[in-house]
Amino acid sequence: MEQIAISKFKATCLEVLERVRRTRTPILVTRFGKPVAEVSPPPVAKQAGKWLGSLAGTARIRGDIVSPASDPGDWEALKK
Repeated sequence: MEQIAISKFKATCLEVLERVRRTRTPILVTRFGKPVAEVSPPPVAKQAGKWLGSLAGTARIRGDIVSPASDPGDWEALKK
């Protein structure tokens, strides 16, 4: 495992984090030669596959979907 001094890690933090992300290899941060922290990549997220159209065929239409859900006489906005 690669080791890096804490002072160098502080100066190049973003670069080190990008290298860990890209190479997926952990880096040990040391202070006076003793381990302080380990920077490791997160677990690989499982890809869900195609999301577009993933719910196709899962809905069912029940009843009339064109006419209003209630009687138009019940609507306050239509009363004069």
